[in-house]
Amino acid sequence: MAADTARLICASADLQDSGRAVRFTLDGADGKPLSALALRYQGRVYGYINACRHIPIELDLQDGNVFDLSGQYLVCSMHGALYLPNNGRCVGGPCRGHGLQALPLHEADGQVWLNVMPA
Repeated sequence: MAADTARLICASADLQDSGRAVRFTLDGADGKPLSALALRYQGRVYGYINACRHIPIELDLQDGNVFDLSGQYLVCSMHGALYLPNNGRCVGGPCRGHGLQALPLHEADGQVWLNVMPA
């Protein structure tokens, strides 16, 4: 992928299965920074805007700590909403049926990249 269509997020080794997510920022449509997360679940990399669908606050109280104790769900630290890590769908809590905003991540050459449109 050409450098103008991808942005480096982190090294692949920085993401452990059901482990701590890597936080990064994106420019929102209004020009303000948006918090985002890169994480690994069942061997694959996923990316989401770091905002709960119930109340738009960051999921992680401690940087990158978004998995529940079982390692099977992403959990909002504020009110316990549960999301599936592989698609961001809310399966428990006040936002049931909604989903996190997914980001297009991929891995290449030992790095995690965000697919972006050329300027």
